[in-house]
Amino acid sequence: MAHSDSLRRSLRIVVSDYGMLLVLLAIGAYLSVVTYAEQHPTGLAAARQLAASVRQKCSDNARVLVVARNGAEDEAFAKELKSQLESSGLRVAGVVNGEPADARKALTAAATEKLDAVACHPAAASWTLFENMARISPALATTQILKPESYYWPNFLKAENLLNIANQIAVIAIVAIGMTMVVISGGIDLSVGSLIALSAVVVARLIRDYGGGTSAGTPALLVASAAAIALCALCGVFSATMITRFRVPPFIVTLGVMLMAGGEARAISEGETINQVPQSFMWLGRGADLFGIPNAVVLMLVLYGAAHVVMTRTSLGRYIYAVGGNAEAARLSGVPVRRVLLVVYAVCGALAGLGGVILASLFQGGSPVYGKMYELYVIAAVVVGGASLSGGEGRIFSTLIGAFIIAVIQNGMNLTGIRSESQEVVLGAVILGAVILDKLKNRGVG
Repeated sequence: MAHSDSLRRSLRIVVSDYGMLLVLLAIGAYLSVVTYAEQHPTGLAAARQLAASVRQKCSDNARVLVVARNGAEDEAFAKELKSQLESSGLRVAGVVNGEPADARKALTAAATEKLDAVACHPAAASWTLFENMARISPALATTQILKPESYYWPNFLKAENLLNIANQIAVIAIVAIGMTMVVISGGIDLSVGSLIALSAVVVARLIRDYGGGTSAGTPALLVASAAAIALCALCGVFSATMITRFRVPPFIVTLGVMLMAGGEARAISEGETINQVPQSFMWLGRGADLFGIPNAVVLMLVLYGAAHVVMTRTSLGRYIYAVGGNAEAARLSGVPVRRVLLVVYAVCGALAGLGGVILASLFQGGSPVYGKMYELYVIAAVVVGGASLSGGEGRIFSTLIGAFIIAVIQNGMNLTGIRSESQEVVLGAVILGAVILDKLKNRGVG
């Protein structure tokens, strides 16, 4: 009996501490199975693989014709393949970048001397002229047709897909840090989506009108970005002031700020996209300087590490949990409740502003439509991550897992061809399920 109770307690601890991570891994495993498919290598990697295959299947000093279609990617493939073959001591009879008719002419010309193999781009290998080479010339009857070998791998686990998931969720995850603090403190912030739009148009407008536009330098970009973030932080301070001074419910205050920020974003941009910003401004949104990881993703991970330290190792973090657990008891214990809420909402606003800067960098301009519906995705990430809407409970890294759960579900539905309307239904069901689990947990069920 004691052993059974100990096992149940251990299971509860595992589910409580690692439940969302297990859910994320389970979803990833399912998507890996359903997206398992044949893969065809492309680009330079395909050229190198094919070169190795030609060296293995052909004798030394063999004569090879390289065939690919038109286009930058195919031309890069053919150039790399030619270089790899020549460096191995093989003879390249020619390089074709074109249509089947061009390949036929090259084959006819190459047939005057023994041609050992035709090394093809995967798409060119499907041309019907390669089905019976003897029709072109009897000398080609023994010529091998070689192409990059296919392999099986889940589309979900392809490196570019995983990086795409991380890059797409970066802004939502960053804003969710501030939202987690707000929710743990017992509040809610509906204005983050509009603050994202406001930040994006403000930074673009400042760069265009005061920073030099498309010729703006790094100092101007930094100042404009800092100003947009500071403006959104002030909006967060305003929300906290209304909540603490006038006892207005957070839902109502942030709903009003959402409407005001959205209207101001449209007024500043005059309802249009402001895109007179330099190419260098895209470094944050599209750059990838660390092992090919997008800069926005690197920034997201750094911010989560810092937020985790704040929430677990500082007095501010303990105060936030105390205010969310019981604000009156926290006040009587000496916790500066008003200042804590000011900081929490200011941080949430600032991170929404940073999200707007990232989107402006990603799309090379600011638009009042940026951030639309983001408040719902941000709140969903926090709730799915296990934070209690009643306050006093939640963890920073659990929110990151919640954000990835949402992103992985959406990505999986895209990979499996589920329509956007159905995706919204699934996402709504996930949010409702997370809230129900939170309520059951608070009641002590299970």
